[in-house]
Formats: sequence, structure tokens, C-alpha cells
Amino acid sequence: EKYLKAKWAKLPPIIKNFYMELDEVANMPRSEVEQFRKDNNNIVVARTFENLDNNAKPIPNPVKTFYQAFHNYPEILDEIVKAGFETPSPIQAQAWPILLSGEDLIGIAQTGTGKTLAFLLPALIHIDGQTIPKEERTGPSVLVMAPTRELALQIDREVNKYSYKNIKAVCIYGGGSRKEQVNIVTKGVDIVIATPGRLNDLVEAGYIKVESITYVVLDEADRMLDMGFEPQIRKTMYDIRPDRQTVMTR
Repeated sequence: EKYLKAKWAKLPPIIKNFYMELDEVANMPRSEVEQFRKDNNNIVVARTFENLDNNAKPIPNPVKTFYQAFHNYPEILDEIVKAGFETPSPIQAQAWPILLSGEDLIGIAQTGTGKTLAFLLPALIHIDGQTIPKEERTGPSVLVMAPTRELALQIDREVNKYSYKNIKAVCIYGGGSRKEQVNIVTKGVDIVIATPGRLNDLVEAGYIKVESITYVVLDEADRMLDMGFEPQIRKTMYDIRPDRQTVMTR
């Protein structure tokens, strides 16, 4: 315990809040917010833990346009336009203000509703916004854990569609070439997308340093638990700094 506290104390503070809420979003009447949530797949949003300090904080209002979420990040907006999207999906509309504000999130939405982009775009901004330049960090900044190689590869494909600040990603999974994955990891990457077993393997072998990770996504977390990955997930999370930003989806 003491050793861990000392270890975490040496690390630079994490910058988490990158959200500049526009007045048109902040001043949205409560009735309009409720109607918007109702019209968009009946978005339900609530704080999960009682008696925590930030429970008194109001939950950010949803955004209706990409500009409202990313007006400070023109390169991200350009990438969204290139991808041909017209408006944020319901999960994106509510998740982006929350994640860009640096809060943890449990997001529940069906597959094919833009879930990956909901956590990915804030992750890109988070990587670029830390105090230590990414080239000088000791390891990756973002970890995305997924239950299967198919889902891990799908997330990897999504990540590779968006070029932002030369951010590099690697996808590691059992059944893929370990040697090739090790080669990519040791050259330096910002995002690791992984299945829990292969991730543990490369962390234990010393190829991936998780102390540098500040943003963690457990994608389809319920499925990972159903598949018996809890011990591997716990082991990895124990080695990641406790003040990280965490996203869980199901």
C-alpha cells in the first residue's frame, strides 16, 4: 500500500477536463434537455454512487451537434466531416460532454450506435492534452480492453480511420503474431487495444508499461466478466494509477 502510494505520487498529475461548454448548451432549458433525451432513444443518465463529492455536480447537458462538443478541436471536427456523419448518435450526444469533462462513465447502448466513437474521440484529445509530450512518456496513455479479438480488431479499424496528432495505436490479441505485436509496442504507441489474456502476457513480460496509462476503456465489460476475464482485468487495473479516467460500456 505504502509502496503504491509513493509510486503514484511520483507521476505527473492527469489533465482530464477538456470541455468548454458553449452557452447555447449550458443554457438549454431543463424541459428542452429532457425532451431531447426522450426523443433520442430515451437517454437515461444518472450518477451511480451515492454520497460521493461529485454527486452534487450537475450532469452535463447533451450536445446536439458535433460543433458543440468539439468546437475547440477543429482537426477532430474535420475528421468527423470526412467520415460523413451528420449528427451525434444518442450515446455520443450525452457521453462526449461527460467524458470531455474528465468524468468516469458507464455507457449502455446497442452495438452499431456509435459507442466506439463515443469513447474514442475524447481519448484522442486526452492523449494530446497531457503535460508530458507523448513522445517522452514511458508507455501508452490509453488502454481499451475488449472481450474478443473480433471486437478488438473492429475498434482498431475505427481508431485507424481518424488521424489526429500522429497518435499511434496497436491491437494485441491471442492468436495474432506475438512477435509482430511486441515489435509494434516496443516502437512506442499511444493507444493499446487488447484482449485481457494477451495484454497480461505482454505486461508481465515487460513489453507494455501500464503505469503511464491515464484513460481506460472496458468495452463490453459485462461480456468480459461472463467470459471469466475478471482475474486478468483486476490484475491489469491494479497496476494502473487509481486516478485514471475510466469508461465502461455494455
